[in-house]
Amino acid sequence: MIRHARIVAGAIAVVLGLGGSGAFAQATATQTDTSTTSTKKRSRKAKTTDTASTAPATSAAPAAPAPPAAKTTVKTPPTPVNTASASDIAAAQSSGKVWVNSETKVYHKSGRWYGKTKQGSFMTEAEAKAAGYHEAKAEIGAKK
Repeated sequence: MIRHARIVAGAIAVVLGLGGSGAFAQATATQTDTSTTSTKKRSRKAKTTDTASTAPATSAAPAAPAPPAAKTTVKTPPTPVNTASASDIAAAQSSGKVWVNSETKVYHKSGRWYGKTKQGSFMTEAEAKAAGYHEAKAEIGAKK
């Protein structure tokens, strides 16, 4: 807006003959106008170069973070807890009792969880069914 006003003012000065020769007045008005705009441009450039100069000159861009590693977690079954002693387990198996996991309401006839869950007890299969327990599904890797 200021630039246009200066051009108009310079053109009026040329027409009226106030600025000496017409070509000189017009050149003066144009020089004044361009010097003002170039100053503005320089100040904008100075601002951008000042911010660029604060960044390290050796790296053009910050290093991109490494991509997250692929999740390769393998679900391992929990290790059995020895609740009952080996002699108790052997005696219960010989008498035909099952191990009842009172936390999950599942009973085991044999396998790795027989007598080895955190909460449980031995009882007959009929007692376990009457109490609302259900038989465990086949374990992974067990023969059918």
